[in-house]
Amino acid sequence: MDETVKSELIDAVISIARSVREDVHLGEKYGGTVFMMDPDAPGSFVGGVFASKAHVSVEFSNGADFSDPNGVLDGKGKARRHVKLHGLGDVDDKDVAGFLAQAFGA
Repeated sequence: MDETVKSELIDAVISIARSVREDVHLGEKYGGTVFMMDPDAPGSFVGGVFASKAHVSVEFSNGADFSDPNGVLDGKGKARRHVKLHGLGDVDDKDVAGFLAQAFGA
């Protein structure tokens, strides 16, 4: 995936996160940008956005509990789920805003 597309996807996800929850805190961790409710409480991570070679992944710490009627979320662990983005159209098509709203309890 082109680095410009990765950057655009990451910026789009961060912008949505800020529009869904204005008081979200951003941090750099695990090679990406994490979303947290309280920067002083490590357990307040709700997810993050991370770039890989082939896609950008939006991770949700408690995504297994989310409503996902269209089966968009990937992952089989006890708690975490993610959405893989390959282009800007995926941001809307895969309901990133809706999943971020669930992550933030908005």
